[in-house]
Amino acid sequence: MSVTHEKTMLKAFDKNLTQRAMQLARETLEIEADAIRALHARLETDDSVGQAVGLLMECGGRVVVSGMGKSGHIARKIAATLASTGTPAMFVHPGEAAHGDLGMVTAQDAFIAISNSGETAELMAILPIIKRMGAPLIAMTGNPQSSLALLADVHLDVSVAKEACPLNLAPTASTTVTLALGDALAVALLDAHGFKEEDFARSHPGGALGRRLLTHVRDVMRSDEAVPKVTADVSLSAALLEITQKGMGMTAIVDEAQRPVGVFTDGDLRRLIERVQDFTKIAIRDVMHADPRRVGPDQLAVDAVAIMEEFRINQMLVVDTDGKLVGALHIHDLTRAKVI
Repeated sequence: MSVTHEKTMLKAFDKNLTQRAMQLARETLEIEADAIRALHARLETDDSVGQAVGLLMECGGRVVVSGMGKSGHIARKIAATLASTGTPAMFVHPGEAAHGDLGMVTAQDAFIAISNSGETAELMAILPIIKRMGAPLIAMTGNPQSSLALLADVHLDVSVAKEACPLNLAPTASTTVTLALGDALAVALLDAHGFKEEDFARSHPGGALGRRLLTHVRDVMRSDEAVPKVTADVSLSAALLEITQKGMGMTAIVDEAQRPVGVFTDGDLRRLIERVQDFTKIAIRDVMHADPRRVGPDQLAVDAVAIMEEFRINQMLVVDTDGKLVGALHIHDLTRAKVI
């Protein structure tokens, strides 16, 4: 067989493989979308989610989520989503729970057990203890008549017509539906708790939203000797020296009480060069911009960004409640802090 013929056969094989993969991908998404739509329709007449939210709102401790295998992975994600949206939660592995980790669970907690069959042995071994403890039990299963469903205080039906797996074996549509319902629970609880953007930021301080909502001007501003400032009676030459030494591309002009009365920037200097030759004979008060833009140290850094963008400026002065200069802010400071 020639090399050219082999390559032609491989290309035909690759094309068939690609077409088959695309067909299965579309079928998988369609099956899983249908499963979620079926769940949506069930909830129009099933108030179990409302009952579950009521139980979880009354919970004085944490929400403990547990499951084995693929259900365990979904349980971990649900616990993480709850915890990040205002509902203290954690994942407990049912196998480890039977060997000591059950000590993490208290009567003040609520327990969510996830099992598609509703008969998972590792879960069934610990649930009688959970019930005797007095912790409310919420079950998420695909079988309303299962042992787990009948044992639960509230049962959430996550049954599906079929899995997306061509063999109808691998958890696919069922895990998608369970995850979606877990998200629905988290969102309902978020709303019930009155959870706001600021609360989300506090649980995500390392993320972009956290930085935007938790970083204040005082956290990124330059202060003390790093702040360029001169009095209004100094010469333009002296002001330029201050600008050069402090490296902010500007200097504040302050009065005797350290209140800003003006600002002079590199841009002002470039425009001034076109019409002035001798800087030694000019006082800074004669060329400064009066009434400069200001921001308070306790304002959010993102508010300073908004002002800078609105007025197309790169620097701002920071003043306290008495109007005294306490800092200076450059757009680069905000970039380094990843506020923008």
